[in-house]
Amino acid sequence: MSWPVLVFDIESIPDIAGLRALRGESAETSDEQVYAAWLAERQAKGQSDFMPLHLQRILVISVVFRNAEGLRIHSFVDRDGQSEGKVVQTFFSSIEKHQPQLVSWNGGGFDLPVLHYRGLRHGVEASKYWDMGEDDREYKWNNYISRYHMRHLDLMDLLAMYSPKNNAPLDAMAKLCGFPGKLGMDGSQVYAQYLAGQTDDIRRYCETDVMNTYLVYCRFQKMRGGLTEAEYEQEIAYVKETLGNLAPTESHWDEYLKAWA
Repeated sequence: MSWPVLVFDIESIPDIAGLRALRGESAETSDEQVYAAWLAERQAKGQSDFMPLHLQRILVISVVFRNAEGLRIHSFVDRDGQSEGKVVQTFFSSIEKHQPQLVSWNGGGFDLPVLHYRGLRHGVEASKYWDMGEDDREYKWNNYISRYHMRHLDLMDLLAMYSPKNNAPLDAMAKLCGFPGKLGMDGSQVYAQYLAGQTDDIRRYCETDVMNTYLVYCRFQKMRGGLTEAEYEQEIAYVKETLGNLAPTESHWDEYLKAWA
């Protein structure tokens, strides 16, 4: 397994300001009314209430960063409702700096398109991420954008042999591999939690989800020969040790380790 590796996951909420602008709603119309009107129209047409990707506002980006120096878990959070652009830029700047292998679960189907749209919206710069060989010849054959390259590894897409009918949920695969899976929340509850002021709960949920992805990635590396059995066991022990050191100040890691046990 080559380092550095950056495993990532995002949590997003409806972009009501964007929805308001596209619908031409007046300033007198409340956010709740704008969203309710959109929902009512969708329901009347028998359509899903899932917000289109270009209208997903990024609230949290959580990452597991693994390199030769160790393993770090970190989240970029828009806590004031005004910092989405900074959050997205910080994420892409970390790619520019470290040029890691990106790892996700359904990142090609959701996380990265949302990051692209929001990055465009906020004027984010990410030249290395978008390089497909124009600046660095190596990126022609292995870049972050092309579906069948490994510089971004969408584990769900690869394991399903790039066929959506074969897709499996992360929660199920994590639990089948003996890992904790989701704890206490799922993506459908994020907006309600946000409205209730529970941004830190959303951040904690995102961090446990990205840890599930990292652990499944380690299992995948063992399967493909990137880790020997001994190296895999050593990495799993190291993850547990790292989370154990975080547990006294971050209770979700204590809960995660107990669920793992």
